Amino acid sequence: MTDMSNSNDDDRDRDRPDGVEGGADRDEGMRSPSDDVDSGTGVGDRDDPGRDRRDETTRIASEERRRKISVISVIVAVIGAWVALSVVVLYDVSSAAFWNNVLVGGVVFAAGVYNYYRLANDIPLSVGVSGLVALLGIWLIVAPALLGMSAGLGLSESPFWSTLASGLLIAALAGYNAYDAREARSVATDSARA
Repeated sequence: MTDMSNSNDDDRDRDRPDGVEGGADRDEGMRSPSDDVDSGTGVGDRDDPGRDRRDETTRIASEERRRKISVISVIVAVIGAWVALSVVVLYDVSSAAFWNNVLVGGVVFAAGVYNYYRLANDIPLSVGVSGLVALLGIWLIVAPALLGMSAGLGLSESPFWSTLASGLLIAALAGYNAYDAREARSVATDSARA
């Protein structure tokens, strides 16, 4: 029998192990469909004691980060393909400049595709591969001057400016990817320790 004088007393049936409320309008062991409904507003919803809202926020942030980094990886791959193909199709350059752009562009393309593949399969981005691509981007900034590429007036006329601009973009984007991957790894390590 429930003590009616205590207004803070819990209405659940203490004899039942599942703690379902007793009463004439509820069948034994039945729960109302509205007990587990998520309104989407967060108001009046039942909290699951086993669920940590910080985990959900971290998961959403990780998904957004993964989408952003995968797009950056694709952009890096496309720029790498441009570096390799531009000297084959558009520009007439020396043998050293030709092989430099073909090899470095090919490696950047392969690394961008590799990082995209990892992200698409829920594998964290490789910090080492992103760091290598950033270094190759820096090399592409310096290489046009060292290899004697001709510097015309416009990007479409000059392998010098094309390679230089591609190197700047690759270094910046891959550097960001490496930084972000390192940050994501340190957050995951910190949360695993907690």
